[in-house]
Amino acid sequence: MLEPDFPEVLVASGTEAYEVTCRALAAVSLAFVRGAKVLLKPNAGRMTPPMSGVDTHPEVVAAAIDAFQAAGARVSLGDSPIAGTRALEALEMCGIAAAARARGVPVIDFDARPAVIVPIENGLAISELKVCAAVLEHDIVVSMPVMKTHMHTVVTLALKNMKGCLWRRSKTELHMLEPVAGHSDRSLDIAIADMTTVLRPHFSIIDGIVGLEGLGPGAGTPKPLGAVVVSHDAFAADFVSCRLMGIDAAQVPHLKLAADRAGRTIDLARIRVSPEHWVSFASDFAPPPTELSLNFPGVQVLDCNSCSACQSTLLMFLKRYGNELFDYLGPERPVCVGIGKGHEEVKPGTLCLGNCMIAHRQSGPFVPGCPPVASEIQSVLERSSKKAE
Repeated sequence: MLEPDFPEVLVASGTEAYEVTCRALAAVSLAFVRGAKVLLKPNAGRMTPPMSGVDTHPEVVAAAIDAFQAAGARVSLGDSPIAGTRALEALEMCGIAAAARARGVPVIDFDARPAVIVPIENGLAISELKVCAAVLEHDIVVSMPVMKTHMHTVVTLALKNMKGCLWRRSKTELHMLEPVAGHSDRSLDIAIADMTTVLRPHFSIIDGIVGLEGLGPGAGTPKPLGAVVVSHDAFAADFVSCRLMGIDAAQVPHLKLAADRAGRTIDLARIRVSPEHWVSFASDFAPPPTELSLNFPGVQVLDCNSCSACQSTLLMFLKRYGNELFDYLGPERPVCVGIGKGHEEVKPGTLCLGNCMIAHRQSGPFVPGCPPVASEIQSVLERSSKKAE
């Protein structure tokens, strides 16, 4: 792909999500959607309430629907969440489904139908993808992520949001790949770059009204930024969004790899960004912590090749019930919790979470699931405690 000539990005700022998004979209041409089947792909990967910074703001989605319908598009909306979350329930809880219903827009569970196998020519980490059929049946796909940091990929923005177009648990498989021979980058970042060669949005609306910092994508801290980023060019939108977050896009491995594959240069000077003072909207996002256990004295997290779904589940459980672990697992410190598929052995008494830890289910309490849910972790601990008595 040839380097585009100065792609355009529009950044709008303010506190009212609907108004800010409308203002951003009014500043770009939407003539390309007239008569087209347009699929909005928000981020609704987890069961969270509106404006939590985890899922796309429902008023950003509402504004996008109104703008595209006014431009003559036939609009649909959908997602495929992380393993263990049902798409329609997540879309309902975060308020997106209600916004769509009020405007007569179909809400699609991407996982409801069999996947379509899409080959990746010259893929380095993966040679094919299981893509949700609905994605391929639309003329235009609009990526609508939340502006978030990510524990594995530094950020998750317009390009990576397309991972939610992958069918069911195949998303998790990208976290479980073996290292790619001859490459020092993580296989996950290489796989995302591979993905962008066949799954790239036609238009991007990045929701920075309330973003997420720290331990994203699901367990971080809401970060009010009051900005929406819009562009026909997903690379440019991601590069600009990184700058708004105080992050150098060239230091984000999957963006650097994807840009190299597409023949793109990470250079803000090559992007036409409006308004001229857009950098004044920036505010540094706190990065993810390097170790989950830092915030939980007395708990040692044994993590070997886990995915973000298990990590987020564990973090949210520890936030809610961390102190109760000592009641269930005894007085010895540290209490060990294991996640991931790469452990050769674990210490006796380790709380083993997720299907990847099934080989060590005799070492301590074992909670199945991909990922396990907090209520089941609690139930297993309670049963283990009663047996010990």
